Amino acid sequence: MTQIFNVQSWCLGVTLQLILGALLHQGFATVAPHTTAQTTAAPHKDPGKPEKGTYQVKNSNGTTCLLASMGLQLNITFNSISQNKTVQDVVNLRPNVTKFSGSCDQDNATLQLSTDAEKTNLTFTFTLNTTTSKYHLSEVSLSAGWPDMKDPVSAHNRSLDYLRGTLGYSYMCREEQTLDVADDLTINTFQVQVQPFGLTGDQFGAAEECQLDEDDMLIPIIVGAALAGLVLIVLLAYLIGRKRSHAGYQTI
Repeated sequence: MTQIFNVQSWCLGVTLQLILGALLHQGFATVAPHTTAQTTAAPHKDPGKPEKGTYQVKNSNGTTCLLASMGLQLNITFNSISQNKTVQDVVNLRPNVTKFSGSCDQDNATLQLSTDAEKTNLTFTFTLNTTTSKYHLSEVSLSAGWPDMKDPVSAHNRSLDYLRGTLGYSYMCREEQTLDVADDLTINTFQVQVQPFGLTGDQFGAAEECQLDEDDMLIPIIVGAALAGLVLIVLLAYLIGRKRSHAGYQTI
Protein backbone atom coordinates (compact mmCIF):
# COMPACT_ATOMS: atom_id res chain seq x y z
CA MET A 1 0.00 0.00 0.00
CA THR A 2 2.97 2.30 0.63
CA GLN A 3 4.01 1.78 -3.00
CA ILE A 4 0.50 2.70 -4.19
CA PHE A 5 0.55 5.86 -2.06
CA ASN A 6 3.98 6.81 -3.46
CA VAL A 7 2.79 6.26 -7.05
CA GLN A 8 -0.32 8.36 -6.44
CA SER A 9 1.73 11.16 -4.86
CA TRP A 10 4.16 11.15 -7.77
CA CYS A 11 1.30 11.25 -10.31
CA LEU A 12 -0.34 14.15 -8.48
CA GLY A 13 2.94 16.06 -8.44
CA VAL A 14 3.51 15.53 -12.17
CA THR A 15 -0.08 16.55 -12.98
CA LEU A 16 0.17 19.74 -10.94
CA GLN A 17 3.43 20.60 -12.70
CA LEU A 18 1.77 20.09 -16.13
CA ILE A 19 -1.22 22.23 -15.19
CA LEU A 20 1.00 24.97 -13.71
CA GLY A 21 3.20 24.91 -16.80
CA ALA A 22 0.17 25.22 -19.08
CA LEU A 23 -1.20 28.18 -17.12
CA LEU A 24 2.18 29.93 -17.12
CA HIS A 25 2.45 29.33 -20.88
CA GLN A 26 -0.96 30.93 -21.37
CA GLY A 27 0.08 33.90 -19.28
CA PHE A 28 3.22 34.51 -21.32
CA ALA A 29 1.42 33.90 -24.64
CA THR A 30 -1.24 36.55 -24.08
CA VAL A 31 1.07 39.36 -22.95
CA ALA A 32 1.36 41.86 -25.81
CA PRO A 33 4.38 44.15 -26.10
CA HIS A 34 3.93 47.86 -25.37
CA THR A 35 6.09 50.85 -26.12
CA THR A 36 8.24 52.25 -23.34
CA ALA A 37 7.87 55.98 -23.90
CA GLN A 38 8.46 58.02 -20.72
CA THR A 39 5.11 59.70 -20.22
CA THR A 40 2.53 60.48 -17.59
CA ALA A 41 -0.85 58.77 -17.76
CA ALA A 42 -3.65 61.17 -18.49
CA PRO A 43 -6.56 61.22 -16.02
CA HIS A 44 -9.33 59.55 -17.97
CA LYS A 45 -11.93 56.88 -17.51
CA ASP A 46 -11.16 53.37 -18.69
CA PRO A 47 -12.88 53.19 -22.10
CA GLY A 48 -13.42 49.45 -21.77
CA LYS A 49 -13.42 47.17 -24.80
CA PRO A 50 -14.26 48.92 -28.07
CA GLU A 51 -17.32 48.04 -30.08
CA LYS A 52 -16.59 45.84 -33.07
CA GLY A 53 -17.13 47.51 -36.43
CA THR A 54 -17.38 46.04 -39.92
CA TYR A 55 -15.59 47.85 -42.75
CA GLN A 56 -15.74 47.14 -46.47
CA VAL A 57 -13.72 48.39 -49.43
CA LYS A 58 -14.99 47.94 -53.00
CA ASN A 59 -13.29 48.09 -56.37
CA SER A 60 -14.40 50.48 -59.10
CA ASN A 61 -16.57 47.67 -60.52
CA GLY A 62 -18.42 47.35 -57.20
CA THR A 63 -16.92 44.06 -56.00
CA THR A 64 -15.60 43.80 -52.44
CA CYS A 65 -11.80 43.71 -52.32
CA LEU A 66 -11.23 44.15 -48.57
CA LEU A 67 -13.37 43.14 -45.61
CA ALA A 68 -12.57 43.78 -41.95
CA SER A 69 -14.42 43.24 -38.67
CA MET A 70 -12.68 44.40 -35.49
CA GLY A 71 -12.68 46.59 -32.42
CA LEU A 72 -9.95 49.24 -32.33
CA GLN A 73 -8.44 51.15 -29.42
CA LEU A 74 -5.90 53.93 -29.92
CA ASN A 75 -3.20 54.60 -27.35
CA ILE A 76 -1.67 57.97 -28.27
CA THR A 77 1.07 60.01 -26.60
CA PHE A 78 0.74 63.78 -27.00
CA ASN A 79 1.43 67.16 -25.41
CA SER A 80 -1.59 68.11 -23.31
CA ILE A 81 -2.83 71.71 -23.24
CA SER A 82 -4.76 71.29 -19.99
CA GLN A 83 -1.90 69.55 -18.13
CA ASN A 84 1.00 71.27 -19.87
CA LYS A 85 2.96 68.01 -20.16
CA THR A 86 3.25 64.84 -22.23
CA VAL A 87 0.50 62.33 -21.50
CA GLN A 88 -0.94 59.08 -22.82
CA ASP A 89 -4.62 58.66 -23.53
CA VAL A 90 -6.65 55.69 -24.71
CA VAL A 91 -9.65 56.17 -26.98
CA ASN A 92 -11.95 53.60 -28.58
CA LEU A 93 -12.79 53.98 -32.23
CA ARG A 94 -16.59 54.12 -32.44
CA PRO A 95 -17.97 52.37 -35.55
CA ASN A 96 -21.22 54.38 -35.58
CA VAL A 97 -19.34 57.65 -36.17
CA THR A 98 -16.45 56.22 -38.21
CA LYS A 99 -16.33 56.74 -41.96
CA PHE A 100 -14.45 54.17 -44.04
CA SER A 101 -13.03 54.04 -47.53
CA GLY A 102 -10.02 52.58 -49.30
CA SER A 103 -8.60 51.12 -52.47
CA CYS A 104 -7.17 47.87 -53.81
CA ASP A 105 -4.82 46.74 -56.54
CA GLN A 106 -3.04 43.49 -57.32
CA ASP A 107 -0.69 43.44 -54.33
CA ASN A 108 -1.82 46.32 -52.07
CA ALA A 109 -5.07 46.99 -50.23
CA THR A 110 -5.80 50.05 -48.10
CA LEU A 111 -8.46 50.70 -45.46
CA GLN A 112 -8.97 54.30 -44.34
CA LEU A 113 -10.93 55.11 -41.18
CA SER A 114 -11.81 58.64 -40.09
CA THR A 115 -13.88 60.41 -37.44
CA ASP A 116 -14.92 64.06 -37.58
CA ALA A 117 -15.43 64.58 -33.83
CA GLU A 118 -11.93 63.46 -32.82
CA LYS A 119 -10.39 64.60 -36.13
CA THR A 120 -8.71 61.23 -36.43
CA ASN A 121 -7.57 59.57 -39.67
CA LEU A 122 -6.24 56.01 -39.48
CA THR A 123 -4.98 54.05 -42.48
CA PHE A 124 -4.09 50.35 -42.72
CA THR A 125 -2.17 49.07 -45.73
CA PHE A 126 -1.90 45.36 -46.51
CA THR A 127 0.68 43.89 -48.88
CA LEU A 128 0.44 40.63 -50.81
CA ASN A 129 3.51 38.59 -51.75
CA THR A 130 2.37 37.14 -55.07
CA THR A 131 5.18 34.55 -55.00
CA THR A 132 4.22 32.98 -51.65
CA SER A 133 0.51 33.98 -51.75
CA LYS A 134 0.89 35.43 -48.24
CA TYR A 135 -0.33 38.85 -47.07
CA HIS A 136 0.33 40.98 -43.98
CA LEU A 137 -0.35 44.40 -42.49
CA SER A 138 2.69 46.29 -43.73
CA GLU A 139 1.90 49.94 -43.02
CA VAL A 140 -0.11 52.07 -40.58
CA SER A 141 -0.46 55.84 -40.54
CA LEU A 142 -2.36 58.10 -38.16
CA SER A 143 -3.14 61.78 -37.91
CA ALA A 144 -5.08 63.08 -34.92
CA GLY A 145 -6.06 66.56 -33.70
CA TRP A 146 -7.90 66.04 -30.42
CA PRO A 147 -9.06 69.18 -28.54
CA ASP A 148 -6.51 68.76 -25.74
CA MET A 149 -3.57 68.27 -28.09
CA LYS A 150 -1.09 71.13 -28.14
CA ASP A 151 0.00 70.00 -31.60
CA PRO A 152 -1.60 67.43 -33.92
CA VAL A 153 -0.10 63.95 -33.72
CA SER A 154 1.18 62.22 -36.84
CA ALA A 155 2.53 58.66 -36.76
CA HIS A 156 3.63 56.48 -39.66
CA ASN A 157 5.32 53.09 -39.98
CA ARG A 158 5.96 51.40 -43.35
CA SER A 159 7.82 48.33 -42.08
CA LEU A 160 5.23 46.41 -40.06
CA ASP A 161 4.53 42.69 -40.16
CA TYR A 162 1.21 42.00 -38.42
CA LEU A 163 -2.02 40.11 -39.22
CA ARG A 164 -0.38 37.58 -41.52
CA GLY A 165 -2.63 35.41 -43.70
CA THR A 166 -2.88 33.38 -46.89
CA LEU A 167 -4.47 34.51 -50.15
CA GLY A 168 -8.11 33.41 -50.26
CA TYR A 169 -8.31 33.00 -46.47
CA SER A 170 -9.20 35.46 -43.73
CA TYR A 171 -7.03 36.22 -40.72
CA MET A 172 -8.79 35.81 -37.37
CA CYS A 173 -7.75 36.57 -33.80
CA ARG A 174 -10.27 36.66 -30.95
CA GLU A 175 -7.66 37.56 -28.34
CA GLU A 176 -6.62 41.16 -27.74
CA GLN A 177 -3.44 42.17 -29.58
CA THR A 178 -1.25 45.24 -29.36
CA LEU A 179 0.25 46.61 -32.58
CA ASP A 180 3.31 48.73 -31.89
CA VAL A 181 3.33 51.38 -34.61
CA ALA A 182 5.50 54.24 -33.29
CA ASP A 183 6.78 55.72 -30.04
CA ASP A 184 3.60 57.79 -29.74
CA LEU A 185 1.12 55.22 -31.06
CA THR A 186 0.03 51.68 -30.25
CA ILE A 187 -3.22 50.11 -31.43
CA ASN A 188 -5.12 47.49 -29.45
CA THR A 189 -7.21 45.18 -31.62
CA PHE A 190 -10.14 43.05 -30.41
CA GLN A 191 -11.88 40.16 -32.18
CA VAL A 192 -10.17 40.78 -35.49
CA GLN A 193 -11.17 39.14 -38.73
CA VAL A 194 -9.77 40.65 -41.89
CA GLN A 195 -9.28 39.62 -45.50
CA PRO A 196 -7.64 42.10 -47.88
CA PHE A 197 -7.26 39.80 -50.92
CA GLY A 198 -9.00 36.89 -52.64
CA LEU A 199 -12.55 37.59 -51.50
CA THR A 200 -15.49 35.82 -53.10
CA GLY A 201 -18.53 38.07 -52.80
CA ASP A 202 -19.12 39.88 -49.50
CA GLN A 203 -18.20 37.00 -47.18
CA PHE A 204 -14.95 36.11 -45.44
CA GLY A 205 -13.04 33.09 -46.67
CA ALA A 206 -12.16 30.25 -44.30
CA ALA A 207 -10.38 31.64 -41.23
CA GLU A 208 -6.75 31.09 -40.28
CA GLU A 209 -6.57 31.58 -36.51
CA CYS A 210 -3.74 33.44 -34.80
CA GLN A 211 -1.22 31.80 -32.47
CA LEU A 212 -2.82 33.43 -29.41
CA ASP A 213 -6.15 31.72 -30.13
CA GLU A 214 -4.43 28.36 -30.73
CA ASP A 215 -2.56 28.65 -27.42
CA ASP A 216 -5.80 29.53 -25.64
CA MET A 217 -7.44 26.36 -26.99
CA LEU A 218 -4.42 24.24 -26.09
CA ILE A 219 -4.64 24.90 -22.33
CA PRO A 220 -7.84 22.90 -21.58
CA ILE A 221 -6.56 20.06 -23.77
CA ILE A 222 -3.33 19.82 -21.76
CA VAL A 223 -5.15 19.99 -18.42
CA GLY A 224 -7.73 17.39 -19.49
CA ALA A 225 -5.06 15.01 -20.76
CA ALA A 226 -3.07 15.38 -17.53
CA LEU A 227 -6.12 14.61 -15.38
CA ALA A 228 -7.08 11.62 -17.53
CA GLY A 229 -3.52 10.30 -17.25
CA LEU A 230 -3.63 10.69 -13.47
CA VAL A 231 -6.87 8.70 -13.18
CA LEU A 232 -5.50 5.92 -15.40
CA ILE A 233 -2.22 5.60 -13.49
CA VAL A 234 -3.94 5.58 -10.08
CA LEU A 235 -6.34 2.86 -11.31
CA LEU A 236 -3.47 0.72 -12.59
CA ALA A 237 -1.57 1.18 -9.33
CA TYR A 238 -4.65 0.12 -7.37
CA LEU A 239 -5.18 -3.01 -9.47
CA ILE A 240 -1.51 -4.01 -9.20
CA GLY A 241 -1.51 -3.47 -5.45
CA ARG A 242 -4.70 -5.49 -5.03
CA LYS A 243 -3.30 -8.35 -7.08
CA ARG A 244 -0.15 -8.45 -4.94
CA SER A 245 -2.15 -8.45 -1.70
CA HIS A 246 -4.17 -11.48 -2.86
CA ALA A 247 -1.00 -13.28 -3.92
CA GLY A 248 0.38 -12.89 -0.36
CA TYR A 249 -2.29 -15.16 1.19
CA GLN A 250 -1.49 -18.90 1.60
CA THR A 251 -4.17 -21.60 1.24
CA ILE A 252 -4.41 -23.83 4.38
